[in-house]
Amino acid sequence: MTAPSAPWWFKSSYSGGSGTECVECARTGSGALVRDSKRDAGPVVVVRGQAWQVFIEALRDGRPGV
Repeated sequence: MTAPSAPWWFKSSYSGGSGTECVECARTGSGALVRDSKRDAGPVVVVRGQAWQVFIEALRDGRPGV
């Protein structure tokens, strides 16, 4: 059995450019991971696949409340 690879983190396109509100995401086989880019060893939010998909679609569609 091989060890799981480390997540590939990317900065969200919705993060501001001032460097104070940067969010990073990483896709997993079952959803996504979200963290503060300034605290890469800090807490990580785990989002299941279906919830992540609904969230991304809402952002893309410009739905309020997202």
